[in-house]
This record gives sequence, C-alpha cells and structure tokens, in this order.
Amino acid sequence: MDILLVASAFNSLSQRLYAELSDHGHRVEVVLASHGADAVRAALRETRPELVVAPMLRTALPEDVWRQHTCLVVHPGPPGDRGPSSLDWAIAEEAPRWGVTVLQAEAGLDAGDIWAAQPFDMAPAGKSDLYRNEVSDAAVGAVLLAVRRYAEGSFKPQPQSDPAIRVVWRDALRQERRRIDWDNDTTATVLRKLRGADSRPGVLDELLGREVFLHGGHPEDRLRGRPGELLATRAGAVCRATRDGAVWIPELRPRKDSGDPAPFKRPAVSVLGPLSVPEAAVPFELPPGRRTWTDVRYRQHGDAGFVTFTFPGGAMSTDQCHRLLAAYHHALARPTKVLVLGGTRDFFSNGIHLNVIEAAADPVAESWANLNAMNDLVEAVLRTTDRLVVAALGGNAAAGGVMLALAADEVWCRTGTVLNPHYRRMGLYGSEFWTYSLPRRAGAGTAGRLTAEALPVSATAAARLGLVDRQVPTPAAGFAAEIDRIATRLARSPDLDRRIAAKAAARDRDEAHRPLAEYRRAELARMHEIFFDPDAPYHALRSAFVRRTPGGSARPLSPTCTASAGTAPAGTAPAGTAPAGTASAGITPTGNCR
Repeated sequence: MDILLVASAFNSLSQRLYAELSDHGHRVEVVLASHGADAVRAALRETRPELVVAPMLRTALPEDVWRQHTCLVVHPGPPGDRGPSSLDWAIAEEAPRWGVTVLQAEAGLDAGDIWAAQPFDMAPAGKSDLYRNEVSDAAVGAVLLAVRRYAEGSFKPQPQSDPAIRVVWRDALRQERRRIDWDNDTTATVLRKLRGADSRPGVLDELLGREVFLHGGHPEDRLRGRPGELLATRAGAVCRATRDGAVWIPELRPRKDSGDPAPFKRPAVSVLGPLSVPEAAVPFELPPGRRTWTDVRYRQHGDAGFVTFTFPGGAMSTDQCHRLLAAYHHALARPTKVLVLGGTRDFFSNGIHLNVIEAAADPVAESWANLNAMNDLVEAVLRTTDRLVVAALGGNAAAGGVMLALAADEVWCRTGTVLNPHYRRMGLYGSEFWTYSLPRRAGAGTAGRLTAEALPVSATAAARLGLVDRQVPTPAAGFAAEIDRIATRLARSPDLDRRIAAKAAARDRDEAHRPLAEYRRAELARMHEIFFDPDAPYHALRSAFVRRTPGGSARPLSPTCTASAGTAPAGTAPAGTAPAGTASAGITPTGNCR
C-alpha cells in the first residue's frame, strides 16, 4: 500500500512507523506538517497515497485533506481520551495502564472514529522514555492493525458516540499544575512532577534567584537538607533537598526571556555556573542497596561485566565520553570474558552533544574536543581483544552512537529500536571509525547507501543488513534482565575462548592491512575541515537545531523527497504528545521530539 506519513516532526515514533511500515512491504513517504498546509497538499498530489497516517501532529490537518483522504491519527491515550497532554496527565494521575488509539481525523480534536487501540502498562519512567518505548510499541501494534483493517476494506471503525467509550477531555497540563512545592511535596510527588515533564516542557522553578526549567528527576538515598536547598553536584547534575529526602536533576533550561545567551537545555551545573556545594562522587560499582543517581555504572555477574550509562537524550558531551571511557577501562581491569556496553532501556547514544557545543565559549574547539573524546571511546572498544564486547541497545542510536555500537563484537537490539547510521543531515562527514566499522559489517556498497540516503533503519532491517546480531523481543521494562541472562549464558559458552582468539587474530589482520590510526586520521581530517571552516553548513545547522530556529527544519525524508546533505530535522512537540530530548549529531530530532 502507498502510505503518506504526515508529521509535525520526524520524531522517534514517526521514524519507527516509517521503518516498520516499510518492513511490512508498504511504500512510505513523509511530509512535515510544519512546512504548512500547502506542503501537505503538494505531497498528496505528488504521491497519491491510498492512506494517510499522522503519527505526531501539533496542528490539525487541513479540512480539505481529511475530507478527501482517509487520515488516521495516532493519539497517545486510550479510547475516549482527548486533549493535548494525554501522557502528562497519565503520569500526573498515576494511571496504572494507558493506551494508544488510532482514530480517523475529523473536525473535533481526537474525536474521530476508532480504527484500532492498544493498551499498555505504565512504567515508573519519564514521559519521553515512556513515549519512545511503551507508547511506541503500542502505537506500532495499533497502526499495523489499523492499516490491515483498512486494506481489507470490511472493517467498520467504532464511533466515539458508542456508549462503551467513556470520553474524557483533558486540557493542556499547565505550569501551575506542574509547579513543585518544595516545603510540602514529598519526594515521590516531586519525582512524579519532574518525570511528567522531563523532556518538554520541564518544570518551571527558581534556583539561586533565577527562573529555570527543571528536566529529569532521580531519587537520592543519603543526602538531606532544608527543602529546596542545593546539596551537591555530580556529573553535571545537581541534588536538591525535598521535604523527606532529595532528588537529582541532571539538566536545566533557562527561560528564553532570561537574557541567558544559551536558553536551551544542558547539564545543570553549566547553566548555574560555579556552586558552593560539594561534588558528591560515587564509585562506578555502587554498594548493594544504594539508591542514588549516576550516569555511568559498572556491575558484574559471574564472568560477565556490564557498563551501563544513561545520558539524557542520548547526547554525549566531552565530559560524559571521558567518564564512560574511564568506566570502560575500569571494566577491562576486571576478570571477565564478556563485557556488555549499554543494556538499559531507552537511548543507547546519539553521538556528540550539540547543546553543550552550542553553549561553549568556543563551539569550534568544543566540537573538536567532543569528537576526539568519542573517537577515544570507540577506539578503546575496537582495540579490546581479550574478551567479547557486546553493545546492548535498549533504545535508539544515531550517528556516532551507532558507530560506538558497531565497534563491539556483537550488537543486540531490543525489537523496536531504530538506528540512524549517518551524519549528513548535520552537514558532517562523520567519524568514530565509521569508514572501518560500517563497511566491515554491511559491505562498502550498503555502507555508502545508508550514509547517503540518511534514513532510519529498524532493528529487523539492521539485522538483515548485518548491523545487528541479535534482536531481543522483550518489553522495555524487561530488557535489562534479559540482557543479563543472555550475557551470563554467553560467558559460560564452551566456545567463547575460541571466539576471543579468533577476534584477536582478525584485529591483527585488519591492523596489518590498514591501521586504525589511519582510519581515524583520514576521518578527522575531513571533520577538521568542516569544524574549522566558519562557512561550513554545520555551524548554522547546529545553531538552528539547538535554538529551534527555522534553519533547523527538516525536509521530507522519504526516498523520493530526501533532504539535501546537511539538513537537520527539527520541530517541537505539543505538551504530552511527543516529548523532546537533547540535541546530538544524529538524524533523530534530538533537540526536539524523539
């Protein structure tokens, strides 16, 4: 079937539906509604689709479009739920179960007939994490069912006037409802408010006399203080006391009217500047029973070691790369046969941290430092020959994050993961040894096609192309436990010593043919030309992308409507519809919706 995706941003759900529908044999093209109604009408005239699917919209479809074409809208709420902040309200009201509904577009917002619905259990996670995982899984199931029903032609969609459907309208969840009362709110309440706004819009608050938006929230088990007081910092985050405990807040965003030259989300300490509180460092291996936040950890189970990391939005700054590399060296000093990188739900990595770069006093120097730090990390993985290294992707990866995964001996992906193995939409040639790792797995021809087309690839398609070795068919909530089980079993494999010896021999042969240093030198030479050329598109694209100005908008991304090299996707989600993340150098709209 010919399907046109109409979306306000090519976010994580739009990308996943593009990839999954394509995997099912449908011919899919994309147009961004953010380019205006005329762009949508032009795409309809050009592609003449049999069906229109709208995965994420922040503006209504034009009336003439939904009257002349069957348009199925994906709503992140159960049947009868209506309004722009569906997922926000689900978190705020502690709903145990929620759902996704595919309904037909009509004049009333979210009021159309229902083609399919899929429920899911709510997890104790932030809104953007839920959106990229439980919501995304349910949406794919519901859309595939709706498309099949439409193709069969006999299904009659269910009107919402049906007495079995309880219609509930929920207004946008405003800052007045999100605001934290530090003197009276419990830690659980504070965390719920933070998690309900972890991507967009954040929770507006005052810190050190400044109004800022708080992004992300994690519990702390030991530090205590006066409610609202800043207690400590760790890895760029700040710890703040609650009435009965404390929470870690990784990122802040200044108000746009604050006069801050960098009014976008970034590590909390970089927004606040020097603080008179201690750095509460913790070891990579936390003692049993500790319940605190840190972005990089190490644990061991028998002969299997696990380096886990959770960077907001998947973006990895210079400092974050250095911490992860230090943890990797720590892991290499432990006596294991299998070493797993990742293994948590949600993002694996999306490459260099564009927000931190844009906020730097010298963005060119910070771009170069961040890229070299990523290269150091990837090279350490490639040069590991005394054990088997596994990259375990519980969520999406893009650009240098994909190349970090491909540096491992095996790549395991949760089904539903989307990969974007390219750099061109940010005007970049790419690095992280991609010219070695990508052709090594997929072949030179496929590597060239993937980097030129710059389109998302599903886990299933990636496995077919040789980029993924194992798909893990488990819900996001069970991914870590399943990776632990598989890795522990692999570490006991009687064939493992032979495999480790074979990989060491293969690395020696590859090094003799062309040293890794030569791949790095050639890639960095190209990137140096881009970074240090003030007229290179990368600088304007990065700034527009991070600051959400028009220059960062993506063009349609389907094969017949591909964006030109260096075009960066963008678009901001409505509250509760498509959460936002932190900008990095992948195709995914990492400064916006994912």
